[in-house]
Amino acid sequence: MSQTQISLSETAARQIRTILDGQDARYLRVAVVGGGCSGFSYQFHLETDRAEDDLAIERDGATVLIDEMSVDFLKGSEIDYVDELIGAAFRIHNPNATAACGCGTSFSI
Repeated sequence: MSQTQISLSETAARQIRTILDGQDARYLRVAVVGGGCSGFSYQFHLETDRAEDDLAIERDGATVLIDEMSVDFLKGSEIDYVDELIGAAFRIHNPNATAACGCGTSFSI
């Protein structure tokens, strides 16, 4: 699979580098899991190791890992970081989602 199918914004890469600075972790993992108010939800957590079948998306010194099963749900998506009045968070702009919850962390296909 080509890395161009899932992209990482400049602001997300900058925030990942900030979060990882001084941590033992080397990567941000993004996964899609069943559950949430719309059927699927995004999970974000820090990783020290990369699995052999992980897709690695790199930008400006930041690396995001996505497991093989989650890649299909995220094709064509952009991983972004937004800092708005209501809060700051990583956000997935997913063209495959047919509906999403108000908080932006769960979606349906």
